[in-house]
Amino acid sequence: MKRFFVFLFALLIVVTPTSCKNGGKGEKLNVVATTTMLYDLAKQIGGDCVNVYGLMNYGVDPHMYQASANDLSLLKNADVIIYNGLHLEGKMAELFENLKKTKTVICASDGVKKEKLIEVGKNLYDPHIWFDVSLWMDAAEYVGNNFIVLDNKNAHVYYENLHYYLYELRKLDEYIKNKVAELPEDKRVLITAHDAFSYFGRAYGFEVLGLMGISTLTEASVNDVSNLADFIVKNQVKAIFAETSVPEKSMAALADAVKGRGFSVDFSGKLYSDSIGEEGYINSFKKNVDTIVELLK
Repeated sequence: MKRFFVFLFALLIVVTPTSCKNGGKGEKLNVVATTTMLYDLAKQIGGDCVNVYGLMNYGVDPHMYQASANDLSLLKNADVIIYNGLHLEGKMAELFENLKKTKTVICASDGVKKEKLIEVGKNLYDPHIWFDVSLWMDAAEYVGNNFIVLDNKNAHVYYENLHYYLYELRKLDEYIKNKVAELPEDKRVLITAHDAFSYFGRAYGFEVLGLMGISTLTEASVNDVSNLADFIVKNQVKAIFAETSVPEKSMAALADAVKGRGFSVDFSGKLYSDSIGEEGYINSFKKNVDTIVELLK
């Protein structure tokens, strides 16, 4: 019965559009989001009440990103800036601290309780929170509540958009769990270019291994490649996965090392990691899960 009411509420939002109380285009909030995931999130929640601009194009690695002159202009003219935090945009941390003096700057990961984060060092946490849908829901609520406070005259719009988005995220979470259930537990081993999928592994029951570390600023050594190749052969892992925002060179070397040990590993799958596709967060995540399950079966 509870699910029925959630569905009915979401349906009412779709068939009963709400309008923004803006006198003109210039009265909308100008929102700048760093990553493609946050760009999509801001558009879903802000709707017609905000102008959303993304700093990073699709396929761009946020770990390596440095702000351009055009970015600085966008940030200067923004009413609201949204970034992931947890050192994902490592080269821009100081810039955000300075902008907080004159702008509303929202760190999306502040919406996630520390005890839910994966600690990777003393006071250092894995920034890839979007790969656990429940954590992305926390981030969405945090951003949505900030929009409501900043632009209270349109609170009703943000509230309804947020709750419909949360409804869609719950459906995504269910989709992922159902898809993963098709894969035997002993085959749930995910090997990728860097450690972007630990939250995914924890949430959906995968052993996850990355050739590089949490950040793509680190490089894989010859020993890293050799050790992981040995693991793949020993455990008969059927597939390894490149990432759309990371060069394939290291993973190609891993595939070659596995082949040199007399075992063939599928290297045809490529996953969205630190950047989603133009189809948005939900559909990009579905594509990832479909790819993982089909190639590991």
